[in-house]
Amino acid sequence: MSFNTLSILIPCYNEEKMIATILQKVVNTDCGIEKEIIVVNDNSTDNSKVAIEQFIQSNPKARIKLFHHEKNSGKGACIRTAIKNANGEIVIIQDADLEYDPKEYVRLLKPIIDGFADVVYGTRFKGGEAHRVLFFLHTVGNKFLTFLSNIFTGLNLSDMETGYKMFKRDILEQVRLKENRFGLEPEITAKISRIKNVRIYEVGISYYGRTYQDGKKIGWKDGFKAIYCIFKYNIFSRK
Repeated sequence: MSFNTLSILIPCYNEEKMIATILQKVVNTDCGIEKEIIVVNDNSTDNSKVAIEQFIQSNPKARIKLFHHEKNSGKGACIRTAIKNANGEIVIIQDADLEYDPKEYVRLLKPIIDGFADVVYGTRFKGGEAHRVLFFLHTVGNKFLTFLSNIFTGLNLSDMETGYKMFKRDILEQVRLKENRFGLEPEITAKISRIKNVRIYEVGISYYGRTYQDGKKIGWKDGFKAIYCIFKYNIFSRK
């Protein structure tokens, strides 16, 4: 199978300070194949919409598609909208902040391009890349959620909650996503793990985490929701 285009899915909610910067980083990144950028503005209440539109006008040669939600619906809903409008043979989720570096697309792409992987997770807990030292309880929580997910999926992931997940598009099209918020992460992992003969790889990535003062949105309630989703999509709702 030949790979000509990488579709980059960017959910955006109230990121007016960050969105133009991350878009510029994505546009500037040379990953060896063409890039298609799909931004979904999740009914932001700040000036994110204007910032995105101004960036598109200033970069007419970039392949950027912009979609708007009339109601704030969450990251999972944004990803579903983006997937419906993605044309690339490979798809990656890119958060609209600066926690993950688009320069690492090449590293994530390599196992797929080389014919070894169908899915690649960028792990924050392996490799020698830069990591900002932040919240101890978040790290413990992430590792616990990954451990719990692994029990049910039978995988040996080190970072199920990572924001960098890359898929061959034909693999992603085999799952029907339902979660609207951050429950997307355990849901997609559970459903991908059940695809027959799927080949999942991990690649170490850097992580430039931000604080709540910087605009970080995920909280302790999302942790409990993730536990619920691990049980739900591995036991009770497997489709």
